[in-house]
Amino acid sequence: MKWTLLTSPVEHEDDIVTVRQRVRSLAERLGFEVQDQTRIATAVSEIARNAYGYAGGGRVEYGLDQEGDGQSLVIRISDKGPGIAELDAILEGRYRSTTGLGIGITGSRRLMDHFEIETAVGQGTVVTFGKRLPSGVETFTGPRLAKLAEAVARSRTEDPLVALRDQNRELMRSLAELAERQDEAERLNRELAETNRGVVALHAELEAQAAQLREAGASLESQVAARTAELAEANARLLAEAAERERTEEALRQAQKLEAVGQLTGGVAHDFNNLLTVIKSSTDLLKRPDLAPERRERYVAAISDTVDRAAKLTGQLLAFARRQSLKPEVFAACDSVRALSDMMGTLTGSRIRIVTDLPEGTCFVHADQSQFDTALVNMAVNARDAMEGEGQLTIRVLGVEGMPPIRGQAAVEGPYVAVSISDTGVGIPGDRLERIFEPFFTTKGVGQGTGLGLSQVFGFAKQSGGEVTVASELGHGATFTMYLPRVPEVERETDNEPEPLVDGHGTCVLVVEDNAEVGTFAVQTLTDLGYVPVLANNAEEALAELARDADRFDVVFSDVVMPGMNGLDLARRIREEHHDLPVLLASGYSHVMAQNGTYGFELLHKPYSVEQLSRLLRKVATWQRRKRIIGL
Repeated sequence: MKWTLLTSPVEHEDDIVTVRQRVRSLAERLGFEVQDQTRIATAVSEIARNAYGYAGGGRVEYGLDQEGDGQSLVIRISDKGPGIAELDAILEGRYRSTTGLGIGITGSRRLMDHFEIETAVGQGTVVTFGKRLPSGVETFTGPRLAKLAEAVARSRTEDPLVALRDQNRELMRSLAELAERQDEAERLNRELAETNRGVVALHAELEAQAAQLREAGASLESQVAARTAELAEANARLLAEAAERERTEEALRQAQKLEAVGQLTGGVAHDFNNLLTVIKSSTDLLKRPDLAPERRERYVAAISDTVDRAAKLTGQLLAFARRQSLKPEVFAACDSVRALSDMMGTLTGSRIRIVTDLPEGTCFVHADQSQFDTALVNMAVNARDAMEGEGQLTIRVLGVEGMPPIRGQAAVEGPYVAVSISDTGVGIPGDRLERIFEPFFTTKGVGQGTGLGLSQVFGFAKQSGGEVTVASELGHGATFTMYLPRVPEVERETDNEPEPLVDGHGTCVLVVEDNAEVGTFAVQTLTDLGYVPVLANNAEEALAELARDADRFDVVFSDVVMPGMNGLDLARRIREEHHDLPVLLASGYSHVMAQNGTYGFELLHKPYSVEQLSRLLRKVATWQRRKRIIGL
């Protein structure tokens, strides 16, 4: 033991009682409950009685020991007697004692948490046993341990006769409790016997029910097997039907795709054939000799107007396909609506009343303003035709904080501007609402519309990061709402556009064009305008020309769509290697630019006029010319 608190001799029979009292008092001070106090006192007194009875006396030590994070009460009883020859048999329960020696050892061993016994024949016996202190008891160390040892040493024991009487009373109470427990055990045995008879009857009944359940289970298994076979057969049929339906649906989708492509190509061919007819007839008439100047001017004007209509048709197709090269800028949607509302009166006719509902605050959007105006005009024309030239057309602009779910897509949160056009026309049937944005789909008569107006609205809205919705009820008109991203106002730069058809004054232009006819025409046009053009058939040839002598060129004029390196990549390469050389790009279609923009380069849209080419060339070459003049 780590700390010895007290020692007691066992020389007389009365000392056994004293030992019992002291160890019980010590157990009480250490925080043990009454039952544990009795167990400890009984174990110690039994071993002390053995030491007195078989060895003529002995010595008892009381103390504390440390076990991990807790402490234990430890008692060691030693004697100088003859030893215990039958110790192994006693500990194994095989020894039949006539004096109580074995009973005292085995009983004490059961009452304590720790029990050790050492004995040698002719040399005596040492018994050490302990009991862990209850949980929650404060550790006894230092001053607290010394105070405990002093209190135990000063404690007085009662007269042995009094202690024996108290012990006898405890034994009597224990005997009485034992008798009560024996009576309770007999009562429980009787109840158990009665219960057992009931259990036997219940067991017989359960056996009968189990037999019925086994029969029912066998029947159920056969039914389940039959049903499983039926379900497997039905599942096989369903899988075959699903596979056949999938093949049919795929064939239907393919047929619909072919029908859509056929409708698209047929519509494009029809419209372009009409335009080409005008151009072809005008050129044939221009070849006639002795043609009057006014008629020549009329035929040239017809060709120019037809080309403009063809360019518009191509732009509408690219808008639907979201492949047009937009020129986004920040502008006020309300200002565009106000500017267009005046001319819409002429467009819709005097019998249609135009009402505008605009917010007090200005709503700015980031989009191509020209395409925005075109989309409004297309929606207004669609509303005019739906009202058959009479009714009310309402244009509303509203700042919103998100787009609703559209065509199976989830709602989108964020700042948007909603521009809607409502009419009081006949409305749109439900079976046509999903098709009105398809190119060349129209309910109008032949020659009354191409069916590309609403497809332009759809493509422009999608490519600008927005959407377009339609709500309609037969007999109550329709409302088209276009959503565009809303942005803060920014300061606009004012560009001083140069006058068109100004002499090039020897400005050297590197023309990059893979189409031989377009390249030759561009070179001839630039030469007629006073420029000095150099033609490269692709980007690689252009880079080679620049590598030889880049300083001789004032500007690079390049097509965007070319095999190999495209014009946009070429322009970015020139910006890296010749950062002071301006680049003008030309394109009528480019998915790259439609997705990523122009990266800050000027863009000339095909088909372009001589005036547009001259204006933009002069604009982009101005800075380079200024640099050369001042000698930088």
